Amino acid sequence: MRVVFMGTPAFSVPVLEALVQAGHDVCAVYTQPPRPAGRGKKERPSPVHARALELGLEVRHPARLKAAEDQQRFADLQADIGVVAAYGLILPQAILDAPKLGCLNIHASLLPRWRGAAPIHRAIMAGDTETGICIMQMEAGLDTGPVLLQDATPITAADTTARLHDRLSEMGAALIVQALAQLPDLTAKPQPEHGVTYAEKIDKAEARVDWARPAAEVDRLIRGLSPFPGAWCEIGQERVKLLDAELADGTGQPGAHLGGFVVACGDGAVRITQAQRQGKRAVPAADFLRGTDMPKTFN
Repeated sequence: MRVVFMGTPAFSVPVLEALVQAGHDVCAVYTQPPRPAGRGKKERPSPVHARALELGLEVRHPARLKAAEDQQRFADLQADIGVVAAYGLILPQAILDAPKLGCLNIHASLLPRWRGAAPIHRAIMAGDTETGICIMQMEAGLDTGPVLLQDATPITAADTTARLHDRLSEMGAALIVQALAQLPDLTAKPQPEHGVTYAEKIDKAEARVDWARPAAEVDRLIRGLSPFPGAWCEIGQERVKLLDAELADGTGQPGAHLGGFVVACGDGAVRITQAQRQGKRAVPAADFLRGTDMPKTFN
């Protein structure tokens, strides 16, 4: 097929690669414009932008798609289908209607649960035991379109958002290739009206650990916000990101240090297994503890 691909972050890169490897004609790649990044704040292309250039594909990065000129340029591609994976812009109806077969979105949840911006984070934070990928026919609503294909995966007690992100990205790449191959035989099924939840964008204000919460919630918060934005607490006078954790035995006043890197919560305790000081790289707990004078209480 003649495909327009629209994606921006690392999640989308395996999808683009899979489309090319499957022999589809990716006639253009749309992505978010380069953003200032790093200490020098130099403009850096998105992961999709960089990979598309390596693959020799045409890259377009309009800041918006509302202008008639941009919509006409899109339509002039005469694509069979649009494939969207974490693009980051709401698509106007003129864009959705331009490809002959419309646009398909690769969404990282089992719709209608976790429509919206942060489905992977929210699924872990909520304690879901399962998530997955849906290939959805796009329409004007936010992730409301009918579903063509889906695939599920369990969420384990060892999953962080980073680990689940990578697994779902590979699943999405495989499932979109399958969907395009089977498209004439697939029936788009409307999403159920019950069970709708929204995955609101993560607010950094959510990231501070409240040790008075049950250990299960603290554990899920830490894993769900890893690696970004990273749950955090104060150890002494130092702000420290907590990037991986597990449930542990022990009780005490919320925030009490129970030895090693075990911290008491409102109910139970958690063991921190990876942490990061400000301006430093993330390290395993054993490396963090080496030479660190741990306080009696974490704030």
